[in-house]
Amino acid sequence: MSDLYKENGEAGDTTEDKMKEKKDGEESSDLTEGHPDASATKNAGKSDNKDYEDVCFVCRRPESKAGRMFKLPNNICVCNDCMHKTMETVSQFDYQGMLNNPQLQNELDQLSKQGGFPNISFVNLADLRGDGGIPNKQKLKKKKKKEGEQEPVLNIRNIPAPHKIKASLDEYVVGQEQAKKVISVAVYNHYKRVATGSMDNIEIEKSNMLMIGPTGCGKTYLVKTLARLLDVPLAIADATSLTEAGYIGDDIESVVSKLLAAADNDVEKAESGIIFIDEIDKIAKKKQTNTRDVSGESVQQGMLKLLEGAEIEVPVGANSKNAMVPLATVNTRNILFICGGAFPDLEEIIKQRLNKTAGIGFNSELRDRYDKDKDILSKVTVEDIRKFGMIPEFIGRLPIVFTLKGLTKEMMVKVLKEPRNAILKQYQKLLELDEVKLEFTEESLEAIADKAMERDTGARALRSIIEEFMLDIMYEIPKDDNIGRVTITKEYIQGTGGPIIDIRSNQILENPDHLKQISGE
Repeated sequence: MSDLYKENGEAGDTTEDKMKEKKDGEESSDLTEGHPDASATKNAGKSDNKDYEDVCFVCRRPESKAGRMFKLPNNICVCNDCMHKTMETVSQFDYQGMLNNPQLQNELDQLSKQGGFPNISFVNLADLRGDGGIPNKQKLKKKKKKEGEQEPVLNIRNIPAPHKIKASLDEYVVGQEQAKKVISVAVYNHYKRVATGSMDNIEIEKSNMLMIGPTGCGKTYLVKTLARLLDVPLAIADATSLTEAGYIGDDIESVVSKLLAAADNDVEKAESGIIFIDEIDKIAKKKQTNTRDVSGESVQQGMLKLLEGAEIEVPVGANSKNAMVPLATVNTRNILFICGGAFPDLEEIIKQRLNKTAGIGFNSELRDRYDKDKDILSKVTVEDIRKFGMIPEFIGRLPIVFTLKGLTKEMMVKVLKEPRNAILKQYQKLLELDEVKLEFTEESLEAIADKAMERDTGARALRSIIEEFMLDIMYEIPKDDNIGRVTITKEYIQGTGGPIIDIRSNQILENPDHLKQISGE
């Protein structure tokens, strides 16, 4: 077959070489030979794509599943099955005998020698979808060949001890000592499981965790902080968008595809990662519903195989299997799952269980005994979670259940000033860019904490409160270059006074008896 590839039909660009047939023993068939830009086409993108498997442009199967590929110009690859199906389909429609017409073939050869086909240009498919038609984020990394003894993923001597992991979390997260201990030990054991694989023919199984706590107590922030400290891939997924297979929404396997993306599409690395599924309480069984529960109990049933450990097909670079992307097989046996949720109304279920013993008499308990108990969630049992709407099979695959405490006033004050990236430090940094020093009195911090406790949304209320009273300050400060320091007082937070402002010169705007001067620079 003569070469029909031309570049824009330019005169003088002739093709003398014809496509050479590959031998059967070679790994892949290269159809780019004979093209005027064949050498450039072969080498283009090799530095970027050499670590990734080739993906069929038609069926989107990777090379590890589809076998050897036919390589077309512009780094486009087609698998053996798709190429044969295409040729069979074309051969069935021999329009006016054009396929087996020697006279037509001779005319095509003459046109190719004379400078190409007149008024005909070929579309470069690679320009439509990027290099090779498929971006690297939708490709799998090639598996490394095993030579001799396989090196462990992690060195057991370099595994951080639980107390070191907890010490790192203490720098960012205030309180929640029990939760930080549980997570530190679980991650430490996960490190050891990845590093050793097996020990004396004893398989070390994973222990998935369920994290329960009121809103704004630091569940998601705890795991986000952990993600910055770990070397293993960690993905944070959201359960609110998950639906049963076949319905609009993200497939259940998409939580693993996010881990695969965090591992740079390296399947072996992703199989030893950690997945945090937030808002897990949103997939509880819906009560008193007559329609199919596609985002509740069905999602729990679909997640059973993920939590237990199974080989599942995961879309690469997408949230749905129907997105025309390659599918990778990931074994979830060594993936640690951490589920977290606020579980609203769970406190009422716990109170109902505890108040069953209430009655009349000297030794009876009062029904309102637990109404003011701030730590009621710590008394949760598996039965309470089941009544909330989680199916028993799902709870059984999360053997470790622990709770986080709601933030108290003292913890709110610590959250404002103690963590490495505390809220006050963020605003002080903002004003430093305007060469203004921002200070807070202890009474003002307590007033902010009191307001946050009234809103009952946890640490998230702190930022909204600070944003309210910092708005006017951040608006007025750029107007006057003489302002050197701003002190936030309790009266300003409560709305009965204003902030104390120092200027850079010897003149003071207000309260001259109680302010320190800032020397001009």
